[in-house]
Amino acid sequence: MSRPRKAQALAADEIRRLCQFLHRRTGMLFGESKRYYIERRIADRMAATGTRNFNAYFAHVDSNQGEVEQLINIFTVNETYFYREEHQLRCLSRSLLPGIVQGKTPGDLVRIWSVPCSTGEEPYSIAIWLLENWPMVDAYHIEIVGSDIDTQVLLEAQAGNYGERALSRLPPDVVERYFDPGQDGQRRLIQDLRESVKFTSANLVDAVSVAAQGQFDVIFCRNVLIYFDDSSRLLAVNNLYDSLHPGGYICLGHTESMTRISKRFDLRRFEDAIVYQRPGRNRDG
Repeated sequence: MSRPRKAQALAADEIRRLCQFLHRRTGMLFGESKRYYIERRIADRMAATGTRNFNAYFAHVDSNQGEVEQLINIFTVNETYFYREEHQLRCLSRSLLPGIVQGKTPGDLVRIWSVPCSTGEEPYSIAIWLLENWPMVDAYHIEIVGSDIDTQVLLEAQAGNYGERALSRLPPDVVERYFDPGQDGQRRLIQDLRESVKFTSANLVDAVSVAAQGQFDVIFCRNVLIYFDDSSRLLAVNNLYDSLHPGGYICLGHTESMTRISKRFDLRRFEDAIVYQRPGRNRDG
């Protein structure tokens, strides 16, 4: 067994430089309090790139877009599992979608966006939940898009392999219907469902990146805004607002509140969840 790699101690100005870089690129906030976390991850990237010190590594980052991507990937939080915050899925099928399709006809497009989507549990959960719980699922063209800034997790999401912990909240019969036995105790999502979700790269604080995804009827953006500072949070929320059709809804994490960030959304209280709506059609749905 090999010894863990010893992290190289970073000077305060090096920590600050890195954190400023990450903040500019992602909106996420890191600081001196995360020193150990930062040093361990930078040590891994220095070893991978063969650079001897922080300055040499950062020079490599400045000249290599691929390393920028790798650096962002290792600082992205990817904690997730199937049917997380299930009450919002109930709200989706019982309240949000029935209101949305009042303004549509059968066969019309309904777009749902999961951002950040991590390794795919959330957008795939939406697909499974609708198949299991929304009787009108076959009457409309449902397009589910999962996006993340971390390119590595997008590859994992497309592969669709999941372990016991990721599947622990799913009923056993649902696991049997939608997952095939895989290798090393994992299960693999069936091909039809893997192909039902489109995965894309997106950065919430980059308006061009967000606009490229188009507009949606429902957005799930959970447990990411808490990592942003106030200015980045507002920038991300304005980008999300522009990504919603008028009357569309956004679901945040249970510790997040849109009313503390922006007054552009209407707070809506449904039986299963509190969500936020872009004013427009379906306002009273």
